[in-house]
Amino acid sequence: MSSYRLFTHVLAAVFLVLASGNVALRRNHKKNKVIVCPSIFVDPSGKGNFTTIQAAINSVPSSNRRWICIRIKAGVYREQVTIPFDKPFIYLKGEAKRKTSVMWDAHESIATGATFISQADNIMAKSLTFINSYNYPLNGSGKAMRPAVAAMIEGDKAAFFRCGFMGLQDTLWDVSGRHYFKLCSIQGAVDFIFGSGQSVYEKCSISVVAGTLNGAAGYITAQGRSSANDTNGFVFKECNIFGNGKTFLGRPWRDYARVLFYNSSMSDIVVPQGWDPWFTAAHVERLSFAEVDCWGLGSDISRRVSWANRLNKTQLEQLTSISYINYDGWLTSFLSVA
Repeated sequence: MSSYRLFTHVLAAVFLVLASGNVALRRNHKKNKVIVCPSIFVDPSGKGNFTTIQAAINSVPSSNRRWICIRIKAGVYREQVTIPFDKPFIYLKGEAKRKTSVMWDAHESIATGATFISQADNIMAKSLTFINSYNYPLNGSGKAMRPAVAAMIEGDKAAFFRCGFMGLQDTLWDVSGRHYFKLCSIQGAVDFIFGSGQSVYEKCSISVVAGTLNGAAGYITAQGRSSANDTNGFVFKECNIFGNGKTFLGRPWRDYARVLFYNSSMSDIVVPQGWDPWFTAAHVERLSFAEVDCWGLGSDISRRVSWANRLNKTQLEQLTSISYINYDGWLTSFLSVA
């Protein structure tokens, strides 16, 4: 077949796919290949396949093995959304994180109350914001602060691009598994990024709202590594920490907590000591809290606690390489769809 005829056949196929209105097209730039992803449309006005996000998720077959894109029209969705264990390969795509949001106000249990609960492996989201509205908007809810989770991510291989996570206490529960967050916005005051995930946060905005704590300092992270042999930990690369009030970079949720801030900007809201040992004061040698090549008014490590910033060169190279979470190439394959 001539190159001209091949081109016209491919072009005709693409136009046919676009005309059907029920697929999302993505290009694998590495292989210069078009990937066809079946789509479901959510539109509260009734012009899509479903009016709620949960109804669209419910329609995905159990044990699904092919990427399905759920395209979500701009708007505020007042619903609790759950992707169960048996529904992998779901891609949630909003129209923009400032225009497309999911809001819920449960706070009775962090295990069941999150606005967004993602339990399956191989999940991706883009251009969406997840809000727990129990203490939101800030200073306007009139309610005492409680743990109120905006998102609970517990499956392996999950990626979030240009997503927002809004809350006050326990905003983002990075439960377990390998996760990647890029160009996301995460807001909170107390332990608002917590859990035992093995996760990289790249070029994310970390918005601290500790001004709501009546003079007390907040905590960005509460990482939950339980053993020296556990591979999990939080790595923040090229992130921006800003906001109001004062904050610690983190405190340990478990005895071997591990958090690294790398090449990130820190405003003067970061307290000089940087880290709090919480209940592990007698065993601080087990903690791996560090900052490397950070900058800004809050980045001076000369007054940090003595037990922080002890990563050796090998540990630093391991944590700052994307292979820390992508050793089997899952994230590379995601980027051909996202």
